[in-house]
Amino acid sequence: MSIEILATKEIQMIVLLIGIDVILGIIAALMKKEFVLGKVAGFMKKGVLVYVFGFAVISAVGEVLPSLSIIVTMAYWLILLALIGSILDNLGKLGLPIPKILRK
Repeated sequence: MSIEILATKEIQMIVLLIGIDVILGIIAALMKKEFVLGKVAGFMKKGVLVYVFGFAVISAVGEVLPSLSIIVTMAYWLILLALIGSILDNLGKLGLPIPKILRK
């Protein structure tokens, strides 16, 4: 796996959404006085390892086997949907009215 895979616009979007999710999660936890630093570390480990490196590996496989390119696209959109769902859930914890169907 080359380093260029980690510099793609897809990886950048995933990292951006992870950052937004973490910031909103921290703010929500602080507002509810439930902030635990270990939870942030656990999420960063899970979010970064699973989403970023997992997608990088899938992208590398997609480059080697172009017939699997649809899987790369599907994985990207599933990751985006999961992160957007988590962001919406955190916005709901902050008091914004989010319909239950859009929450995680």
